[in-house]
Amino acid sequence: MPSLELKVPPPVVALAGAGAMKLLSWLPGRGATAGTATFENLQRLAPLIAALGVGIALAGVLEFRRARTTVNPHKPDNSSSLVTSGIYRHTRNPMYLGMAMVLLAWAAWLGSAWALAGIAAFAAWITRFQITPEERTLARIFGRQFEEYRVRVRRWI
Repeated sequence: MPSLELKVPPPVVALAGAGAMKLLSWLPGRGATAGTATFENLQRLAPLIAALGVGIALAGVLEFRRARTTVNPHKPDNSSSLVTSGIYRHTRNPMYLGMAMVLLAWAAWLGSAWALAGIAAFAAWITRFQITPEERTLARIFGRQFEEYRVRVRRWI
């Protein structure tokens, strides 16, 4: 499936995941923890989790803007610099991490343990069809500098 690499915009993948999560939340039983005090507390925290996710993603975008490099996920070849400052000292993919956190907030809001599968599906898709091709490109462009960064900073968290 290499033809899918770098083709579907990550926000579209996240929205598709959110839709699938809504469908999963309708499954009978709704998961082992639905309806418990734990999920009720998580529902209350959902807006905070979502805001944190948006903040992490925006921090990534701002660092790219400061570095004057491309934010376009379909054109990693246009990268003019390897961004390793700010939020990128803690995660190599804050924009995708932020989207995953928004999906976590959505799962909490839905009150469904089944919906958590949507986060796993999002992470798997983004890793396979977005992050892996991006990292191949960055390794080609930045060589040793990227390899040292890759060893030092985790892909997600």
